[in-house]
Amino acid sequence: MAENPTPIELQKYLSGVDYPASRDELVRTARDQGAPDDVIEALEQADQDEFDGPTAVSSAVSGD
Repeated sequence: MAENPTPIELQKYLSGVDYPASRDELVRTARDQGAPDDVIEALEQADQDEFDGPTAVSSAVSGD
């Protein structure tokens, strides 16, 4: 199993996101910014539908 993207890597592809943001918005933004497949997959598999900030995204992707 591949390692989850780091918080820094995630935020690199999520710059400009206005929070709160939906999972679909995050996936779309990451794709638009050229995120690699592992980042897209991690966002798609996040255990939340809505995120109130970058910390919530990182926590959901890492499974913390």
